[in-house]
Amino acid sequence: MTSRPCSRRPHHPAGDAREVGVLACFALWWVIAAAELVEPYIVPSPGATLDVLTGKAGYLWQHSWVTTYERLLGFVIAVAVGVFSAVVMVYSSTVERTLYLILLFAQVVPKIAIAPLFVVWLGFGIAPKILIAVLIAFFPVVISMVTGLKAVDPEMLQLSATMGAKPWQTFLKIRFPASLPHLFSGLKVAVTLAVTGAVVGEFVGANEGLGYVILQANGNLDTPMLFAGLLVMSLIGVVLFVVVEIAEKLLLPWHASRRESSATTTY
Repeated sequence: MTSRPCSRRPHHPAGDAREVGVLACFALWWVIAAAELVEPYIVPSPGATLDVLTGKAGYLWQHSWVTTYERLLGFVIAVAVGVFSAVVMVYSSTVERTLYLILLFAQVVPKIAIAPLFVVWLGFGIAPKILIAVLIAFFPVVISMVTGLKAVDPEMLQLSATMGAKPWQTFLKIRFPASLPHLFSGLKVAVTLAVTGAVVGEFVGANEGLGYVILQANGNLDTPMLFAGLLVMSLIGVVLFVVVEIAEKLLLPWHASRRESSATTTY
């Protein structure tokens, strides 16, 4: 009689560490406020911040939706343009040398320095916020996609050419699927950075959005509202990051399971 291997439920220490870290931060915040180590107008109590979150939920929701819309639209445009640019760069060394320098220059220029120019050129509407979000999220998408497309096993490409596959067939069947793990790594970075672009644009010139809320609260020394805006902004970022992770697990279950296998124990 053979004994069947017994498996226990996978345990993820990294996930537990993240939760403990978040709880520790909130506990430290509560201790600082309760012990009155700093003045309330500098660090408000969690209770005061929660009162703002509940009492002005409609106000925060209205401005949160504006920032989320700007962020998502900028992220989608950055992904579409970034993936296309990466494909062109991989298949053309001339374009890669030229475009890479432009991308590098655009990345190192501080976005807060050029945001006023976009406001002057495009006005105080939604366009400059989306453009800054695109510029910030574009670079990690391009770099990760180029890395993924170039990381394909050369033997697979040789085999594909030997079997008479056309370039577009090789791209769809070999290069693109192999690049997806790298692409999703870039997407996780890009989706968290996109909000920075939207908020920077709102700081420079806007009358709505979470950046506008934070700027107004800072000017009025309304730290509970400022903390509430920061918490909502962070929550939106976490939600969008989790959405990208879920998409990765659905589209690349083999990659996600392999990555998580190091954090699981099976007997």
